[in-house]
Amino acid sequence: MPNFSSIPGHGFPADEFEYRVSRAQKIMAEHNFDAIVLTTPANFRYFSGFDSQFWESPTRPWFLVVSAEGAPVGVVPEIGAPELARTWIKNIHTWPAPRPEDDGVSLLADVLSGLPRRFGRVGMELGREHSLRMPVIELYALIDRLPGVEIANGSPCIWEIRMVKTQAEVARIRHICEIVSDSYAAVPELVKIGDSEREACRKVRIDILQRGADSVPFLPGISGPGGIPQIVCGPRDRVIEEGDILFFDSGSTYDGYFSDFDRNYAVGEITDEAKRAHDAVWLATEVGIEAAVVGGTTDNLHAVMSKVLEDAGTLGNNVGRLGHGLGMQLTEPPSNMPGDGTVIKAGMVLTIEPGMEYAPGKMIVHEENLVVTPDGPQLLTKRAPREMLAIS
Repeated sequence: MPNFSSIPGHGFPADEFEYRVSRAQKIMAEHNFDAIVLTTPANFRYFSGFDSQFWESPTRPWFLVVSAEGAPVGVVPEIGAPELARTWIKNIHTWPAPRPEDDGVSLLADVLSGLPRRFGRVGMELGREHSLRMPVIELYALIDRLPGVEIANGSPCIWEIRMVKTQAEVARIRHICEIVSDSYAAVPELVKIGDSEREACRKVRIDILQRGADSVPFLPGISGPGGIPQIVCGPRDRVIEEGDILFFDSGSTYDGYFSDFDRNYAVGEITDEAKRAHDAVWLATEVGIEAAVVGGTTDNLHAVMSKVLEDAGTLGNNVGRLGHGLGMQLTEPPSNMPGDGTVIKAGMVLTIEPGMEYAPGKMIVHEENLVVTPDGPQLLTKRAPREMLAIS
């Protein structure tokens, strides 16, 4: 059972958001931004605490303006104002959305025009691992309404802000990782030979929720004789059979923060080839964890893991990288891959995710989650055993 005294609550106090904004404003100044405009659920929630299932509706845009001074400003549809007012955001502008002819654009332009102008630049979610949650044609209309203001790519600035987590953020990621770790450990009792992949995933999803997760939006369950061909699609109606390897990868959430790690299970007796591949990937995970230190680089994380996999005779890895950042999204920058160039800092939460194709169409992938501290990496997951867990 979980230690309830250590479980973080839902929501953050105002001083958590004040700290995030203060730090963000320093980074924004280094990027020469007078403000950043946020439209996507994770970024909006990161600075405001606002959460709503209504993000599932694409009809209305939502805007949060983080300026060089003071608290953020909300520019939101009237339908969302009462709940946003319950957060620490008090400067809220609304319009009767949906209004396709002008869905908040003129209101947003007025807010931006009224800000102090030092650099004449406003950042928006235009780059890496971002997308605007507003029609592009309305972005053009916003640009037209702001003569003399450059709308620039704010993504590098936003990711620099979000890549380093606060202690409160790490506490939530640790908690959801512990929940999923315990559920994975229970899989040999939950899942049996003869279950379909779909049935197995349903059992695991229910178990994760019963242990205290808020949601399980990502849970591919994949099986195959002696190995699996991919790690992102499924489950299917395929029945789990003797000699299979069964793979689960869970992106579960608690208070807006994700876990993202996997486990492999031997269904009955598997081949020695699969056992050797599993051990090689487990060892690659070990060296990846050890290399996740302050001052290291994501390029080096990839290099040290790749060396172990190459020595083990890997045929390749169709994932394209060996781990990534983690937080309010299932995957975030940085990427553990050549050319990423990110210098590892204390407070970063990373996944360590080596994988290898050890026979044509057969893969083994391991993944753990950790936080980087000044004293070295700390696992947030409960480490997978070196010998593959078994379903009998």
